[in-house]
Amino acid sequence: MPPATTSLFRRKTVESILQNPPADHDGPGGGLERHLTVRDLTALGIAAIIGAGIFSTIGKASLDGGPAVSLLFVFTAVACAFSALCYAQFAATIPVSGSAYTYAYASFGELAAWIIGWALIMEYAVGNIVVAISWSDYFTGLLDGIGLHIPAYLSTGAQGAYQGYEAVVKIREAHQPLAQATAAQLEGYKIWNAAPVLFGDWHFVADLPAFGITVLITCLVYVGIKESKNASNILVALKLVVVAVVIAVGAFYIQPVNWHPFAPHGVGGVLKGVSAVFFAYIGFDAISTTAEECNNPQRDLPKAMMYALIICTVLYVVITLVLTGMVSYKELGVGDPLSFVFARVGLPRLSGLVAVSAVFAMASVLLVFQLGQPRIWLTMARDGLLPQVFTRIHPRFHTPSFATIVTGIFVGVPALVLNMDLVVDLTSIGTLFAFALVCGGILIIDPYGRSEARFTVPYINGKWLVITVLVIGGALLWRYNQAEVRAFAHLASFGDGYEGFRHQIPMLVFLLFCGGLAVVSFQKSLSLLPTLGLLINLYLMTQLGISNWALFFVWLLIGLVVYFGYGYKHSRLGRAA
Repeated sequence: MPPATTSLFRRKTVESILQNPPADHDGPGGGLERHLTVRDLTALGIAAIIGAGIFSTIGKASLDGGPAVSLLFVFTAVACAFSALCYAQFAATIPVSGSAYTYAYASFGELAAWIIGWALIMEYAVGNIVVAISWSDYFTGLLDGIGLHIPAYLSTGAQGAYQGYEAVVKIREAHQPLAQATAAQLEGYKIWNAAPVLFGDWHFVADLPAFGITVLITCLVYVGIKESKNASNILVALKLVVVAVVIAVGAFYIQPVNWHPFAPHGVGGVLKGVSAVFFAYIGFDAISTTAEECNNPQRDLPKAMMYALIICTVLYVVITLVLTGMVSYKELGVGDPLSFVFARVGLPRLSGLVAVSAVFAMASVLLVFQLGQPRIWLTMARDGLLPQVFTRIHPRFHTPSFATIVTGIFVGVPALVLNMDLVVDLTSIGTLFAFALVCGGILIIDPYGRSEARFTVPYINGKWLVITVLVIGGALLWRYNQAEVRAFAHLASFGDGYEGFRHQIPMLVFLLFCGGLAVVSFQKSLSLLPTLGLLINLYLMTQLGISNWALFFVWLLIGLVVYFGYGYKHSRLGRAA
């Protein structure tokens, strides 16, 4: 056995993966079945991207950034495009399930693969918690519209209700006026008091619709990939029709005055919405988890990733301009912005149609993510890093049965009790981390674009261009966002003590990394596009706040405990060594 310091970075070669593909796995139930075409894969990508982002979080992003948030969608799409190119090359080189986990195993080694696999749990499972909660909000609102009312304590997470209750109690104990409480806190207090009391002083508050849709989608995914793709295709067709109607009708209600000022809070306000905007894009990498169920993964996966990204970016930009043109950006801080704007301009029937389509749109996102997570666990278990029960394939349905059930539990139970604010940023930081590692992986396995894979990232010599891009980026930041730059310099120099400094730590680390990567790129003439993808993803991570970084590192530490407690000892690569 090699020393621990070496074996932690043991890598699976691309050749060994291709010579013994996991699709030939002869365990219980046999292998997965190939049913997916490029059309199905593109639909899965659109299903994952056009969901909670366009029907929910786009409102908060527009409130923070104004109409200029449409440019943030373009910027984020460019970041995703660099990542998508790298994903596409990996998919063409290593056409097996596992997504970024498998790619990291072949480029960075086992420890990095485990870390990214653990981060992907955050992306898929935690991301689906957000979607399930958002779906519940739309669903209960839809039922209210037709006269069917679900008690608030049966459609609200216990965490949010209890926090509101505690906040109002503290205000009362301090003999302060209730006007100091927010509307959300007062609503939580009301819900908590109205709920039936169980087990002493505990009140029964649970988001049953969020739990119910998770169970329903998990059952569909369990039954088979063919049934899942058919459902996805139908849902995607439906929501694309609705989005087209929204754009066509909304265009007639645009008032150009609402686009002024275009960026009311400057660049800082636009970037404040980065987590919400990026959350809208996190689904495109889910396509790569279905590699073993594609008819021709090396040809179809790269095409589907780019098709889905281009289609969705155009729709997001147009929808944002329509929303902010129909009403003032100041009014968009709501959970259902598309439905809200049509009610606001006097089109209640169209508002109801949007609410109905949102229910189906978010269900399709849940479907894709519930497909992706079990296949990552399946691949990790094949490598010995998770218990072998995760490799179990259903003999009739040919799906990863045990992993699918566990994924349903991981999403459904937290969706019963959590609120949405906590997990959006966590999902984004986990996804950005995965994207950054995939871009970095291409720089390791193919830094000069010489791969013979069916698709490769175009090689552009970054010797001088990386430095040039960094200098231009710094100049533009100084030109258009001097206030933020000065504030950063003040806080980074302990101008407000350690409390102000610690929030600048991610950016300081990023700036040091930029300098180091610029030097390496100059010395090694690295490929420009993966390098830019790596830098942009890391920059976006710095915008998510030190608190999210702290929670992310706690999550990774838990993962390392699991790895060294089980995965390191049972690794198939380790046993072979």
